[in-house]
Order: sequence, then C-alpha cells, then structure tokens
Amino acid sequence: MVKLHINVDHVATVRQARREPFPDPVEWALRAERAGAEGITCHLRVDRRHIQDADVRALRERIATRLNLELSLAPEIVEFALSSGADAFCIVPESRQEVTTEGGLDVIAERKRLAEAIPALAGRGGEVSLFIDPEPDQIEASAEVGALFVELHTGRYALATGDARVAELERLHLAAEKALDHGLRVNAGHGLDLGNVAPVALLPGLEELNIGFAIVAESLFTGVDDAVERMLDAIRTAPG
Repeated sequence: MVKLHINVDHVATVRQARREPFPDPVEWALRAERAGAEGITCHLRVDRRHIQDADVRALRERIATRLNLELSLAPEIVEFALSSGADAFCIVPESRQEVTTEGGLDVIAERKRLAEAIPALAGRGGEVSLFIDPEPDQIEASAEVGALFVELHTGRYALATGDARVAELERLHLAAEKALDHGLRVNAGHGLDLGNVAPVALLPGLEELNIGFAIVAESLFTGVDDAVERMLDAIRTAPG
C-alpha cells in the first residue's frame, strides 16, 4: 500500500506572511496524522521562507509518524539536518528565486557533495532520498552515490495535459522500473492533487507519495481531516 506523507510547508507559508504564531504547522501536522497521514514532510530552506528551525525540532518531538526532512546541500542545512533526528532525508535542489522547487537534483553535477552528505546523513539513522527528474542517467548516478531512495519529480506530469500527460506518465513508469532494477526504492511527488494522483499511485514499486500544497489548499475549504481523507481515498482506490 502506497503511503501518504504530507508536506506542511505551506501552513508555515501562511504563518510567515504575517509573522504570527499561527497557523501552527505542527498542530496542523498532528491533525493530518489523526486523519490518516503516515508521515510528515517539511523543507528547511536556506532563506527560511516558511519552515523554521524550531518547527523541525517541534515536529520531531511531537509527531507520532515519520519525519521526512527535505534539504539542500548547503553546508549549514546539512549540519542542521545531522542533528535533527529526522527519520528520512530528501536532498533537493534549491534556488532563492524559485517559488517552489523547480526540477530535480542534478546528481551527476553534485556527485562530490553527495558522496559526503549521504553517508553522513545515513550514519545518523536516516533514510536518504534524492529528488530527481525521471531521467535514466540521474537514476544511475543516484545508485552510484549510495542513495537508498529516489523521489521522482512529478511536476512535468502534473502540468501536462492530453497526450503530453500520457507521455510524462510513461516516463515516470519507466524511471520507476529502472530505479528498481538499480536497487533503489521509489517515492514520488510534486504538483499532485486529487485530479492527477491516481495514475502516479500505480507506479511500479512506489512506496510513498509526498503531497503538500493541494492538501493544504483544500483544507482551507473542507478542513484538515476531510482534505487528508479525500487524498487517501484517491490513492487507495486508484484503478489498477
């Protein structure tokens, strides 16, 4: 059964818009857990635009499920991650100019830094994933640098329509198969919502979906419980 991990970054985005103590992403995460989320994800960015250091610490202390920390290879962020106690780490690319993460990590270009960061993070007991585009060379490089997981970037699939979406789904399918052939475990995420998640939930060997914005946005209208439950239903009833 594919697990749903929920990214709480955008709850923090709303809070940071006014620098108020609310809405609290930790309390929101606890509600998401009670509604069925099997893990909580957050991204500590260099510019701290949403999640703050204290949020990561509070999530680690209070949630009952798994904590997945998304991080760049910036030295200060890696150093923080090593002491965070997170259960899993997903290494992502990061640009201060982007609104959200744009594209996957270039594992080939980052071999040297990854060769240092992956063993250090794994040595702290965390499962290490690399957020990559569904490209064969990136999958091969991910296996070579010692990652346990790849998280396939589903953004192009989510934005595509018609035949282009069919083609992007096929790319994801082939990438998942190649990752499995290389001994990698497979997660996926980015841009997924109630209207497009079902086909992705059927990717070969998929273990986990990381979804945030769509669930947070829906919860503004229906509440946390309903938004989480509807996404879980869309994943679990995907036609095989």
